[in-house]
Amino acid sequence: MMQLKNTVKQFEDFCALDGVNLDIPKGTAFGLLGSNGAGKSTILRLFSGIYKPESGEVLIDDEPVYDNVKAKQKVFFINDETVQFGGFTLRQLKNFYKQFYPEFSEEIFERLEKIIQLPMDKKISTFSKGMKRQAIVIIGISCCTPYLLLDEAFDGLDPTMRIIVKRMLVDAMCERELTVVISSHNLKEINEMCDTAALLHHGKIVFNRELDSLKGAVHKIQAAFRDKERIFTREDFPGLEILHFEKTQSIYHIIAKGSEEQIHQALAGYEPVVADLIPLSLEEIFIYELEVLGYDSKVFE
Repeated sequence: MMQLKNTVKQFEDFCALDGVNLDIPKGTAFGLLGSNGAGKSTILRLFSGIYKPESGEVLIDDEPVYDNVKAKQKVFFINDETVQFGGFTLRQLKNFYKQFYPEFSEEIFERLEKIIQLPMDKKISTFSKGMKRQAIVIIGISCCTPYLLLDEAFDGLDPTMRIIVKRMLVDAMCERELTVVISSHNLKEINEMCDTAALLHHGKIVFNRELDSLKGAVHKIQAAFRDKERIFTREDFPGLEILHFEKTQSIYHIIAKGSEEQIHQALAGYEPVVADLIPLSLEEIFIYELEVLGYDSKVFE
């Protein structure tokens, strides 16, 4: 497990993380969502042992990460920048990382390299952005660490490159109990790859949700009732946790948490003429949850 316990990270007068608590279980595909400056990259650098927290704990398998070689060898961090690798060829970069990761697998590297067919002896500075990303993902997977961290992993890649990189990650997760943590401001990418996601804003975790359970537990309801003279309010439905409530002419638009059965039971006493449940996108669910918590949906911009 990867854990932050009441973790604070400060850069001069800027608080990047403000008392964050976070558990990421082993074998999870975990997403970190948030706008630029929310604290996503800071969390990844703390887990990689690059940053030392001002207070609190940063643990991997119950061990502090910072200045701990044993813990750091369990993590491979793929930065959103690849300029630092420019002077290496792919062969040199592979040999460089082999020195630090004792579980490095030449077999996995050769298999992935044959699939991607990147040049082994050309400087990485000559690669396109997509090729650079593929190169470091190949090496990251080949290091066979239990934890793989990716900062804006798919940013700037064309659709074909995205598919190739995602396929490599999914295959690695299926082959072994690999924990993948992906930071992104793109909710669609997180939805496609991750089981669970945490949303950060101004150095705090706004909420942390298992995505499948979230999608099945929030519904959009369009309802009209037999009693057209009565003006209904959210207080008329005490059995529902209502995130959004509005009326347009005779139709009520309600966003509520609960199962379909719970929703129909809550409406049944008022004899609905219409009671349609409409699927919500993950982004819509997050936005309505943010509204309830008093946050602006511009968190996603």
